[in-house]
Amino acid sequence: MAYPEPASVEREVMQVNNAQRKPRILLAASGSVASIKFGNLYRSFSEWADVRAVATRAALHFIDRESLPKDAVLYTDEDEWTGWNKIGDSVLHIELRRWADIMVIAPLSANTLGKIAGGLCDNLLTCVVRAWDYNKPLFVAPAMNTYMWTNPFTERHLIAIDELGITLIPPVTKRLACGDYGNGAMAEPSLIFSTVRLFYESRMQQSARNGDS
Repeated sequence: MAYPEPASVEREVMQVNNAQRKPRILLAASGSVASIKFGNLYRSFSEWADVRAVATRAALHFIDRESLPKDAVLYTDEDEWTGWNKIGDSVLHIELRRWADIMVIAPLSANTLGKIAGGLCDNLLTCVVRAWDYNKPLFVAPAMNTYMWTNPFTERHLIAIDELGITLIPPVTKRLACGDYGNGAMAEPSLIFSTVRLFYESRMQQSARNGDS
């Protein structure tokens, strides 16, 4: 008698479990003025999914916490080790990776893009990314000045994260917060939300069809 491989059984169980609950979205913000839209983005996702959020210290400068839902879960760098006292205690960036079905970094600053591309992990957000399971989707929506976006380093960094399997939601051309006009503004929250939701629902439909075949 042939028995299914453990990995295939695990995938089937995950597919069933995912179909029975809301998707789990880990929403993250890095240090860009586009973080002022983070509350809007959080509310959009929370109407469809279970959401937890991570913000870097720089992102907190721009995020209006009053714009977040009252029950919003927002983790910062200070939360990383406050619950850890001894071997065996949970590690936050690992628990968040385990919990999430999808991670979305919006906005992704030039600095955090460079860190991810170089494998650096000096805060909660980048530790989650470094520990990420790339069998699960990770989306990024960059936001930066036009000259930062067109800088040769940015192209190299985008190639590096593409090789990891990270999906880019490209910036758009408009008048930027600094006054310059050009490409580099974060995509609108509605586009980020619809892109991620369409991807997730398409994957779930594909999994269901494969399960029926």
